[in-house]
Amino acid sequence: MKRSLTLLAVVVAMAAAGAYWYVHGKVPQREGEVAITGLSAPVSVRYDERGVPHLQAQNEPDLYRALGYVHAQDRLFQMELVRRLARGELAEVLGSKLVPTDTLFRSLRIREQAARMVERLDHQSPSWIALQAYLDGVNSWQASHPKPVEFDVLGIPERPFTAEDTLSIAGYLAYSFAAAFRTEPALTYIRDQLGPEYLKIFDLDWQPDGALRPALAAGDWRTLEGLAQLSHQALGDAGIPQFEGSNAWAVAGSHTRSGSPLLAGDPHIGFAVPAVWYEAELSAPGFNLYGYFQALNPFALLGHNRDFGWSLTMFQNDDVDLIAEKTNPADANQVMVDGQWRALETTEQQIAVKGEAPVTINLRRSPHGPIVNDVLGETAGQTPIAMWWAFLETENPILDAFYQVNRADTLGKMREAAAKIQAPGLNLVWANARGDIGWWASAQLPIRPDGVNPAFILDGSTHQAEKLGFYPFSANPQQENPPSGYIVSANYQPPAAIPIPGYYNLPDRGRQLDRRLADPQVKWDVQNSQALQLDTSTDYGPRTLAPLLNTLRAIAEGDEQKELVEQLAAWRGDYPLDSTSATLFNQFLYELAFAALHDELGDTWFQVLISTRAIDAALPRLAADADSPWWNLRGGHDRTDRTAIVRQAWQRSLAHLRELYGNDPADWQWGKAHTLTHNHPLGQQKPLNLLFNVGPFAAPGTHEVPNNLSAKIGPAPWPVNYGPSTRRLIDFADAGQALTINPVGQSGVPFDRHYSDQAEDYVQGRYHKAQMGVIPARSTLRLVPPGQ
Repeated sequence: MKRSLTLLAVVVAMAAAGAYWYVHGKVPQREGEVAITGLSAPVSVRYDERGVPHLQAQNEPDLYRALGYVHAQDRLFQMELVRRLARGELAEVLGSKLVPTDTLFRSLRIREQAARMVERLDHQSPSWIALQAYLDGVNSWQASHPKPVEFDVLGIPERPFTAEDTLSIAGYLAYSFAAAFRTEPALTYIRDQLGPEYLKIFDLDWQPDGALRPALAAGDWRTLEGLAQLSHQALGDAGIPQFEGSNAWAVAGSHTRSGSPLLAGDPHIGFAVPAVWYEAELSAPGFNLYGYFQALNPFALLGHNRDFGWSLTMFQNDDVDLIAEKTNPADANQVMVDGQWRALETTEQQIAVKGEAPVTINLRRSPHGPIVNDVLGETAGQTPIAMWWAFLETENPILDAFYQVNRADTLGKMREAAAKIQAPGLNLVWANARGDIGWWASAQLPIRPDGVNPAFILDGSTHQAEKLGFYPFSANPQQENPPSGYIVSANYQPPAAIPIPGYYNLPDRGRQLDRRLADPQVKWDVQNSQALQLDTSTDYGPRTLAPLLNTLRAIAEGDEQKELVEQLAAWRGDYPLDSTSATLFNQFLYELAFAALHDELGDTWFQVLISTRAIDAALPRLAADADSPWWNLRGGHDRTDRTAIVRQAWQRSLAHLRELYGNDPADWQWGKAHTLTHNHPLGQQKPLNLLFNVGPFAAPGTHEVPNNLSAKIGPAPWPVNYGPSTRRLIDFADAGQALTINPVGQSGVPFDRHYSDQAEDYVQGRYHKAQMGVIPARSTLRLVPPGQ
């Protein structure tokens, strides 16, 4: 036995040593000296205590080559996965379940558009030279180091990264902003299958031309159900964060304690491991920037230095139209456009599938754009559904745009750069140390025919699908140094002189920020701005409940239920961890939606609708309209009314919460029901979740509060799926003391010390300094040309 135990100990020790050696070989190198081909002079990379690299180079090409190198060693798997998603190549490494996702992204024609964009670019421009240097750095690291652990687990082959990959990811970014795939089919189904009276809660008029003619068949509606479902699930199945919304504001020096402008921003993006942003400070002669970078993009989408800074929010303009084509009865491959039958273009592609034979797909395109319902294969209906998408129809020099944004220290330079961002639509909120603040809604906005409502699927055989050109950038909403002394951007519909259809968020969040910033008694600094970013209150709950309180009081049974109703009546719409009213309201909101809408919509359309922004505005309108047809139970023998539906929703809410959290309502605390887990793509498979995922954490906040930690409408518990992807606060009186936080950690390498070292601070609402200049380095990596 003694010999056996000794042998076992040796085996365990060898296994532990092997595991340590394997893991240690994957960890980023943050000190020492490394030779990199292509460098013309040494580059210093100083790492701070959060693992953020501060790069000092003697010229821009060396700077971007070094950025690519250090970005790759922290985030190569993220780069690989996002490019595969954008280009429809996930099934090659994740298996056949990702074939529908790949087919969807192939049908969007992102790969082809990226290739056209590369051809159009000036290959002598500074932005192209910077991109090539950055990609050289990425490829240099990949070629000279062990593969990330995820590559080993999934068997991912190495291949160089290209400019087409970078621009394909720009297409994914644009797609992740688009809500049309879910919203337009759902609203069209409600209009054409239920009737115009059901549209009132969406504040939509009956389209002047009426329902689609000829009407879509049952098979077409099943196709649109499937398309809406697939577009919603595609990003989740791949474990890729989706862009959802954002807060940003700029305050002029007249309203700040320091007398200099203050900039705040927190873009709202799906949570994942690794986090979406990679932080780095870049310095070269004549250039300095503390930036937040996305995978395979050398230009910061967020950033600042001591002279200026900016943040982003989603514009949320509608830049996708779904178009039902009328086919020729004599030739199903022809569609009616401008009074003539036009042939569909067809191309064949193959999707590589891990462990299986390749799948051949046929992609069709009409004069209006790609046919997108073909992704459902044999289950697709007979009516081709085309997609007009601004990303495919504009020049969109987005690389040049952000190269200039990274250097735009004046209003004029920022305005010029903003005009070059054409898709996706973005709000750029900007400030500089000289005292200027500005906001530009950046997008190339299409001119649609009068009377056309793009919230519905359009009829391709009529004028509805036409585009009459684009509005000039000068017509876009924008402000420069407004008299109010502050600017707020929070995804609500901006005032404009031209019609700008879109899938906007509720005004509640923006209204909350605006009320606070408008207070003339407050002088803003980074301290009180933290409280504003972390605010967890909203008017949404109280205004939704207000018309229902008398009904709730009438149907409440017993003293305990009556007390719960009165607690809801007194609730101010805040979501701290210990709130029980927040938990009860959110459960009731779902049960009310289900009881009122599910019988008309069925399982799929109901789930599609509650995943859209349209539902947020619809539910308060429904609650306030006692005569809405949604209250009547479809198919029932007895007519129901609002009281009956409210009673049903209330009793189901109480039963569900008692089952989950016990009979004592004091135990129904928000922090128990509302939790944040940062999921890694490999963590979707148990027990790998224990190794790769980070969390769960009890999470304050909710949907459409400033601290927008959001979960979808549904029954408790509520896993948070998106929220602030970073929080930033910059007072330009001393931008070197700017504050920031990463939701998880700087590194995407499992078992690295910076993999999850900020996760606890993030959920607790703590900040770190975004250090600039000569920093107290924890370690220094020196990158040198070969032979030096």
